[in-house]
Amino acid sequence: MRNILEIQGLKKSFLNYEDHIVPIVNVDHFILQSKEQIGIEGLSGSGKTTFLNLIAGILQPDEGQIVFEEQDVAFLSESRRDLWRAQHIGYVFQTFNLLQGYTALENVMLGMAFGKGVDQDFAHALLKRVNLTKHTHYKPRQMSIGQQQRVAVARALANKPQLVLADEPTGNLDRTHAEETIALIQEVCAENGAALLLVSHDHGILGKFRKIVKMSQINKAGA
Repeated sequence: MRNILEIQGLKKSFLNYEDHIVPIVNVDHFILQSKEQIGIEGLSGSGKTTFLNLIAGILQPDEGQIVFEEQDVAFLSESRRDLWRAQHIGYVFQTFNLLQGYTALENVMLGMAFGKGVDQDFAHALLKRVNLTKHTHYKPRQMSIGQQQRVAVARALANKPQLVLADEPTGNLDRTHAEETIALIQEVCAENGAALLLVSHDHGILGKFRKIVKMSQINKAGA
């Protein structure tokens, strides 16, 4: 397999409430291969969400390289990072980030609108794949927490991304639904040939991955 993502010398700091610079991410080197699935273990405050947001281009690093398919995306302009993310990255958030005034189908299609174009048939197929055919026209408030998370999974896959990032995607779910969600994310990523990078503090969830990396091993910030 080829490397889909290679990170070198990645650093990000923030100012705290006392205007002191606090390093959050300091990663010398990290590689993710095409179609690989890695679980990253980290406690709250370990920098794992910031790390994913840097990879996704939501945040811009202070230093370093984020090379995706031989393109360094670290210091693209904000508009170019947004376009790149829409075309290549699927993101499953812990808080879902669904638009409350839109149906499940509309949420998935809106995800497509910022990427490779709207394909309503594929949106229906994705909702069927996550067992939400009967909930296509439901709005988030009409669905359970588990159902909303499955809409978020479908939306993350709407543009057939090469890389799926998942930030504590089971944090709001009970154990049964958490395990079902992880299995679903892993299965659909494998079916679509997408690499997966998931961060969690839950050992039960991380145990579903063949490869687990501790955030403390790759992030030297605060060490």
